[in-house]
Amino acid sequence: MSKVYADFYRSYRERCVPRENERMFQVLVEETDLRVTCAEDLSLPMLELVTELRGQIKAWIRLQPEFRTSLTPVSVPAGAPEIVRRMAAGAAQAGVGPFAAVAGTVAHMVAESFAGRSPDLIVENGGDIYIYSRRERIVGLLPDPLGEPIGLRVLPEDCPVSLCASSAYIGPSLSLGKGDLAVVRAADGALADACATMLCNMLREATDVERALRRAESMRKVGVQGVFLQCAGRVGIWGNMELAG
Repeated sequence: MSKVYADFYRSYRERCVPRENERMFQVLVEETDLRVTCAEDLSLPMLELVTELRGQIKAWIRLQPEFRTSLTPVSVPAGAPEIVRRMAAGAAQAGVGPFAAVAGTVAHMVAESFAGRSPDLIVENGGDIYIYSRRERIVGLLPDPLGEPIGLRVLPEDCPVSLCASSAYIGPSLSLGKGDLAVVRAADGALADACATMLCNMLREATDVERALRRAESMRKVGVQGVFLQCAGRVGIWGNMELAG
């Protein structure tokens, strides 16, 4: 099966509707494509921040090329830019390369930078989401094996929170598995993103779902709060992951 949603047009975003007194806009810088929901149009300052973050990553890659290409954790010094250190730390917990954490880290850093200006703020970066919210939200997932639409309920007391996804078939990111979807919940965007990649890499057939669930549960101590897995017609859920139809 070929990848979908791998180009500029992300049709799943058509189903996202802002609430009353909320604005929705896009922030696009090279490969970084954010869909933001918040109380005011912050697109220009967010554009500046994303450009700065991407510049820091690209400058670091010139110093340490394996930071971009490695599929295993890479150590970085304390003096590295914050986004580089966060990516490396999340990846180290999951045992994957730093770029497995890039989208979740960007979403997290953009959201936390502007949360003071909008207490209701959702930053979605190609399926990796960071949420600040004073109201209940439903985050859409793939249909279940019977084709029914499902989502994850996020309550105000859960926030701020990250929900990051990885798939062998959705989006342009590299996956070494055959999983339909792995979604990880954590307070830290880098950790959630890196762990989603790690768990999706484990999914090659339906029987792998239980093994991946056990691996996820073992990471509770480092901050993983819950997971949703789907592979070959089987679904597995662990932790704080309340489904909503």
